[in-house]
Amino acid sequence: MFRSKWILGPDAGFAGEVLVSVTEFTLDDFRHTPGAYRAGFALSREWPRLAGAVGLWLWAEPSRRRLGSVSVWRDRESMRGFVGLPAHVAIMRKYRRLGAARATTWHSGEPDQRLLWQAAGQWLRE
Repeated sequence: MFRSKWILGPDAGFAGEVLVSVTEFTLDDFRHTPGAYRAGFALSREWPRLAGAVGLWLWAEPSRRRLGSVSVWRDRESMRGFVGLPAHVAIMRKYRRLGAARATTWHSGEPDQRLLWQAAGQWLRE
């Protein structure tokens, strides 16, 4: 699995309870994998300007046609703001019929990057 560096959000110094969101998208065939990854990477450029965003990793397993993100938010309202962004909606509309998605969220009192990635990785292996 490849993963990006930790991308800081405007609330990167937040030390309270956070909301962790893990997404996984598995494409039906290899043809669309590069485009889906590029779309996700382009969308990540918005991250430093998203209210309530703490940090983000993008991840990919090209040989398995899987990609996704692990994002950390101050709260659910902040995450919902991102989900409703026109750029995010456009990507979801374009790719949703080309594969299968799954996601989970949980609250964590410990915004430690190592522990968050470990928990996310465990969920992704299930």
